[in-house]
Amino acid sequence: MLKPRRTITGMSAILLPLFEDGAVDWDSFRAHVRRTADAGLTPAVNMDTGYVNLLDETTRRQVLAQTQDTLGGGAFVAGAFVGDRPGDGWNLDAYRTQIDLIQAHGGTPVIFQSYGLTQQDNAAIVDAYAQVARHCPRFIGFELGTMFAPFGKIYDLEVYAGLMDIPQCLGAKHSSLSRVLEWERLELRDGRRPDFMVLTGNDLAIDMVMYGSDYLLGLSTFAPDLFAQRDALWADGDPGFYELNDLLQYLGFLAFRAPVPAYKHSAAQFLKLRGWITTDTTHARSPGRPESDVAILRDIAGRLTVLPELAS
Repeated sequence: MLKPRRTITGMSAILLPLFEDGAVDWDSFRAHVRRTADAGLTPAVNMDTGYVNLLDETTRRQVLAQTQDTLGGGAFVAGAFVGDRPGDGWNLDAYRTQIDLIQAHGGTPVIFQSYGLTQQDNAAIVDAYAQVARHCPRFIGFELGTMFAPFGKIYDLEVYAGLMDIPQCLGAKHSSLSRVLEWERLELRDGRRPDFMVLTGNDLAIDMVMYGSDYLLGLSTFAPDLFAQRDALWADGDPGFYELNDLLQYLGFLAFRAPVPAYKHSAAQFLKLRGWITTDTTHARSPGRPESDVAILRDIAGRLTVLPELAS
C-alpha cells in the first residue's frame, strides 16, 4: 500500500574518493560529507560504498575522525565492520571495539555482518544482536545479500522479528534487491513496531520509499542533492517526484548491473563528471567499469539538469 505525503528519512553511504595512486582524497571526502548533510541526508561512512571491508584499521579510524570534524557534532552513521573468515565464530569483543570507536566519534553504529554472525542458527543470531544491545544504546542492523559481499546473509522473518524486539535496534538496512522481501518486512514492521526503520538498500527499486521504507543507499552518493529534492516532492504530494525518481532509477540500473560491487567505480565516474571529486579511481581490489560508461553517465547527468523541477 502506498503511503503518500510521508516524510522520508534518507541516509546516504559516502563514497571514499581516491587519487590515482590509491591515496584517499580527504578534501573531496570532507566536501561530500558536508554536501550530503547540507542536503538533509544523514551521511553513512565506512559502509560498502566506502570500501569498508577493503580498508585497513588506520584508514577506517581516519574516516571517522574526518567525518566528526567535518560535521562538528552533526549526526552520522558508520559501519561497525569485523573482518573474519568462513568458519570463524561470533566475536562480540571485536564488534564492541568497533562500536566503541564509532560512538567515541559521535556516530551511530551500523552492525555489518560477518561470517561469525551469519553462520549461526536463527536463535544465536538474534542473541548476538541482543549482546550488542547490552553494550550499545542505539544501533542499526544490516542484511546484506551475497551479491554485495560473501559474508552477507538475508535473514528470514523470524530473525527480522527478533531484531524488531530489541529496543536499541532503531532499524535495519535491507539489501536483498528484492521488492517482495522488503514488502514482507514493511508489513511485519507496521504490525509489530511502527517506529522501526526499514532502510531500503535496493538500488534497483528506490521507489520503495512510496511503500513506507526509508533508505540507506549507495546510489544516493551520486546525487544527495537530487535525492533530497525527490524526497521533498513526495512529502509535498508533488507529481514531479515520479519523473525525478525515474531518472535516478535509470542511473541505478546502469550503476548496479553485474558485477554489482563495480557501482563504486560508477559513483566515482559520476562524481568526477559533476566536478565533486578529482579522479574516478576506484579501489585496487574493487571491480571497475569501462571508460565507455562515462558518456552514458554524462547523458544521464544532462537529463537530470533539464528537469523542470531542477531548472530553477
